[in-house]
Amino acid sequence: MKQFNVTGMHCAACQARVEKAVNKVPGVESCSVNLLTNSMGVEGDVDDDVIIKAVTDAGYGASPKTEEVLEDKETPRLKKRLFLSLGFLLVLMYFSMGHMMFGFPVPPVMEENHLIGGILQLILSAVILFINKDFFTSGFKSLIRLAPNMDTLIALGSSASFIYSAVMLVMLAVTDDMKYMNEFYFESAAMIVTLITVGKTLEAYSKGRTTDAIKGLIELAPDTATVIRDGKEEKISLRNVRKGDIFVVRPGEKIPVDGVVLEGTSAVDESALTGESIPVDKAPGDEVSSATVNSSGFLKCEAIRVGEDTTLSRIIKTVSDAAATKAPVAKLADKISGVFVPAVIAIAIVTFIIWKLVGRPLGFSLARAICVLVVSCPCALGLATPVAIMVGNGVAARKGILFKDSEAMQETGNIKIIAFDKTGTITSGVPKVTDVYGDETELLKIAGSLEERSEHPLAKAVMEYVRSRNISYDEIEEFKSLTGHGVQGSLNGRKVFAGSLRHVEQEIGVSDDIRKAAEGFAFEGKTPVLFAIEDKVEGIIAIADTIKDDSREAIKKIRDLGIRTIMITGDNDITARAIAKEAGIDEVIAGVLPEGKEEQIRKLKEEGKVAMVGDGINDAPALTSADIGIAIGAGTDIAIDAADVVLMRSSLGDVYTAIRLSGKTYKNIIENLFWALFYNTLLIPLAAGAYIHFFGLVMEPVYGAAAMSMSSICVVLNALRLNLFKE
Repeated sequence: MKQFNVTGMHCAACQARVEKAVNKVPGVESCSVNLLTNSMGVEGDVDDDVIIKAVTDAGYGASPKTEEVLEDKETPRLKKRLFLSLGFLLVLMYFSMGHMMFGFPVPPVMEENHLIGGILQLILSAVILFINKDFFTSGFKSLIRLAPNMDTLIALGSSASFIYSAVMLVMLAVTDDMKYMNEFYFESAAMIVTLITVGKTLEAYSKGRTTDAIKGLIELAPDTATVIRDGKEEKISLRNVRKGDIFVVRPGEKIPVDGVVLEGTSAVDESALTGESIPVDKAPGDEVSSATVNSSGFLKCEAIRVGEDTTLSRIIKTVSDAAATKAPVAKLADKISGVFVPAVIAIAIVTFIIWKLVGRPLGFSLARAICVLVVSCPCALGLATPVAIMVGNGVAARKGILFKDSEAMQETGNIKIIAFDKTGTITSGVPKVTDVYGDETELLKIAGSLEERSEHPLAKAVMEYVRSRNISYDEIEEFKSLTGHGVQGSLNGRKVFAGSLRHVEQEIGVSDDIRKAAEGFAFEGKTPVLFAIEDKVEGIIAIADTIKDDSREAIKKIRDLGIRTIMITGDNDITARAIAKEAGIDEVIAGVLPEGKEEQIRKLKEEGKVAMVGDGINDAPALTSADIGIAIGAGTDIAIDAADVVLMRSSLGDVYTAIRLSGKTYKNIIENLFWALFYNTLLIPLAAGAYIHFFGLVMEPVYGAAAMSMSSICVVLNALRLNLFKE
């Protein structure tokens, strides 16, 4: 996806216009414009210049997004504009209403000559309109292109107030009839643009808050790195670190780039990336990630991923890309936004005509039309989805959960079925000793001697257990590995061997107790390894790929959400069902080949929306086929690339968190859209005067402008509530 910065957008109508213009370009497959971040994502094989020209021809500006532009330049500019507007508005209100309503003193010449007071109001309001000239340049340019936007509504409303008041001032000067004094709307024209600027300033500040998560991620990276050049330590800028450079990290310092430890041991705090609060021990050969903190020891590392390839950079890119995409629910808002502004202008014109036809004064009729223009708010519609998606993505990123696009953020909460891979997903993926049958000390001495030279994964599990029990053992002689069967050797002149029940039975006789115990372990999904000396079985060590500590609790929580859980694995049915029973899985599909997982997912999709959770290369086709693919972060790059959601931690608890956060975000979007539609449905008729005869309610343009400002702010503040999300 190519990304661009877009300038000149002010509302949902602008967003829709840019999307429409770019989607017309030959070769563009899809275009998604984000009003919140003023960015655009384009899929397709098209030159940047062609896309930029399409945006420019539509009346906006565009440039390639070479780096994340998150500095809030809009709020300081709007603050300056707001303070100037408020300063002149206070003076205007003093002379236009303070003297008449509250008896505030004015210069004697103004008490005797109302024309001077009118001219002063005209000058002050003209200054305020000039300070806020952006509304008029943007609004009227869009109107000339027959593509009106929110600024067009503001410009038409305030211009109509100002021009009408100026005409009344001329009539006052010509006729000296004091009735024209009551027809001045200078303060309304000035207050409309000032109140809208108040709203825009608060909105810009709130919108800046929604990108705090990405800003926080960017700020995690240190500015410099200490590298070793010509045998000496040298501090250089982070951007100058190259792959293969040797860098050092002292206690308390941040790790600058992804690397592999060459020397030293330490505990590294990875909470910034994974959300895991417990530091992870690192030793030579272990990988370390950029922006994590070296808590204790001195580390010397080799840079293996730098620049945009680091883990942190990839996280930032994933979150940014997600913000540049559009959630399916946003399509409704886009359709409405495309016709909203022209419809509002039409309603304002009809309102003016109807009130004139029923005999209302020109000033009253014009005020109703102006109120319709300024109360309407397409911005709330345009912001409803992106602000919620941005905040939701930020919350997820802080918890080590990455949604790759807005659709994944919306749909994850709607899944009905979750299919889990077994190895490395539900289980740890590392064999461990679970049971010892026989005299443990004597059995472990034999096991230590036999398995020390073996390279088999089960042998490593046995040796890890032996060492954890501090068991000493003698060295084996005449060691021989029997591929597919076991190992054997000579220990103190006696033949010793280890292997499966079938292999040992072929070598020597096996008692009923030993056979029953071995079959019992097998039924539980464990691998029984029998150890014998000469013609006697000394005991059994059972080994299994155990489930992760949090798998059972996480799966229970997922089932409590009403989601059906299924385990798909290539293991035999007995082992699979034993693991599923221990983990609390509803159903098991065992003996499935890698290519068969995708077929199973396709079948499950006929029964409802399906998510697949996996970590291996063989899971990639199934992850792609599922409605939502969820990759465990410790898995392979291929699985991560194929997934829609990436969990930075290898914890199924994060699957539950992702589902709940997605559901909360979707609910927030619906609330925002409802508010935006409800607001406009309720207030546009009120502004037009439709409730005068029923309830005696009438809205002045000033209050309409205030309501418009608050509607966008309410949408943004509602989205910010997602920051309160708790697991």
